[in-house]
Amino acid sequence: MRVMVFVKATEDSEKGTPPTMEAFEAMERFNEELAAAGVLLAGAGLKSSAEAKRIVYEGADRSVVDGPFAEARELVAGFSIWEVKDMDEAVAWAKRGPNLMPGRSEVEIRPFFEATDMAEVLGALGDGAREKLGVA
Repeated sequence: MRVMVFVKATEDSEKGTPPTMEAFEAMERFNEELAAAGVLLAGAGLKSSAEAKRIVYEGADRSVVDGPFAEARELVAGFSIWEVKDMDEAVAWAKRGPNLMPGRSEVEIRPFFEATDMAEVLGALGDGAREKLGVA
């Protein structure tokens, strides 16, 4: 199963405070472990929400909201995509990960929709629907 691991933003990450060199090195070692185990598919850190934009959909209307956004704990500072056998394995890996920021940090793990989850919809859409929708 594929999961996305969201690294939640902190007050420090939203201020643009970078992790220490020690934290970067710990994350590099952890990512190397994930890659060697065949778990890590992709990942990246994100800049603070001060450089972000949100697109708000209201029916047929669209509006753009410039960052920064309030409530740092609700924002994402980075992500990884992992291939694991189940959620228990994902949690076990996540618990081994380093804390990049001083104090409290959080990650959130969410599974992707896979073809088996969307079988009825994909069947109704016909050939090529999996590729068009980005479903594995």
